[in-house]
Amino acid sequence: MDAITVENLSKTYRNGVRAVDGVSFNVSQGEIFGLLGPNGAGKSTTVRILVTLTQATGGNAYVAGFDVRRDPADVRLRIGYVAQDSGVDKYDTGRENLTLQGQLMRVSSEVLPARVDRLLNWVGLSEAADKLVETYSGGMRRRLDIAMGLINEPQVLFLDEPTTGLDPESRAILWKDLERIRDERNMAVLLTTHYLEEADALCDRLAIIDHGTVVTEGTPTALKSEIRGDTVTLDLNGHSDLAHSALAELENVLEIIPNGQGILVRVENGAAAIPSLVNRLERAGISVHEVTMSRPTLDDVYLHHTGQHFSAAGDEADAEGAGIR
Repeated sequence: MDAITVENLSKTYRNGVRAVDGVSFNVSQGEIFGLLGPNGAGKSTTVRILVTLTQATGGNAYVAGFDVRRDPADVRLRIGYVAQDSGVDKYDTGRENLTLQGQLMRVSSEVLPARVDRLLNWVGLSEAADKLVETYSGGMRRRLDIAMGLINEPQVLFLDEPTTGLDPESRAILWKDLERIRDERNMAVLLTTHYLEEADALCDRLAIIDHGTVVTEGTPTALKSEIRGDTVTLDLNGHSDLAHSALAELENVLEIIPNGQGILVRVENGAAAIPSLVNRLERAGISVHEVTMSRPTLDDVYLHHTGQHFSAAGDEADAEGAGIR
């Protein structure tokens, strides 16, 4: 049985905005599964449905074998949830925060003190356990958030943008913590992220979500392997339509995609193809201002399925101001 099963899930708000539109995926026990998408893609709304904080408009979802709509209390007892915004009380100590969370999650008073000590040690906060959280760094607070999500020893852990705002060192530490959760506790972890490198490095599998819809799903390696060849980016200061016509009939050109003031050309061998690409454009009267080459990335996967770069999609979502994550 999968730890999470999502079938054609949808969510439409009263103002008519459709935040989630037919999302389906499965998460196995013992894997880290990522929902990757820009701000406004519907990631957080999907998670809020799964942790029973909001109800879906349509579709079905099961967590730890329980229907999130019919059995919300059973779901809540079996999950941990770390929201985007920290849930810790900065005027309490780390130990006090964990103890209160354990009491709210119905952890037996006989086992709670030892479990609190164990978790504080596990996330590296033993020395700071009795200090007020307001003295903690951002990374320490986030590790305490995760400890609070683990206090009831859940079957499934949900993390919504867990590393947003952290410095690179704190982010790397948190990645190792999440890998330990998976490996040592055989726990299913579902996280949302808008960091391409995080999804690539951390997730066993991921679903790329755009405008409330899953556009593709798989392991990071498999998704990137679907994108053949190399990507050559040509800065043309405009003239992308003329460039498309000039390059379309060249051998080994797999795909041509407009890219702002230039184009992206997918070719079998980028280094070998660059001279012929530049030569063909110059013969067509199009000046090439800059050329770069890269191997397939998750940004290329996103571009292939949505027609735009990941960063551009994030800018678009921010500009729309939809308030949906």
